[in-house]
Amino acid sequence: MANKKSAKKRVLTNQVRRINNTARKSEVKTMEKKVEIALEKNDAVLAKNMLKTAEAKIARAVGKGVFKKNTATRKISRLAKKVAALEKKQKA
Repeated sequence: MANKKSAKKRVLTNQVRRINNTARKSEVKTMEKKVEIALEKNDAVLAKNMLKTAEAKIARAVGKGVFKKNTATRKISRLAKKVAALEKKQKA
């Protein structure tokens, strides 16, 4: 257990950051699932809107240091690829 005042404060701030980071990760996962659900329903418009929202959440998480830049880019790329494939399939 921390004894000094600064160490006690650090413990508290770490707990708050952990909770916030967990919430942000959860939001990102939820948005990814919403995009996947829209893809399963073959709804390209909804999938595109959900993708845009997911991109914003992921970018925010990168800015806050929850994800590394390449991880976020990979997640966005994979989702965008699936949405583009659905749009192409529906146009054909």
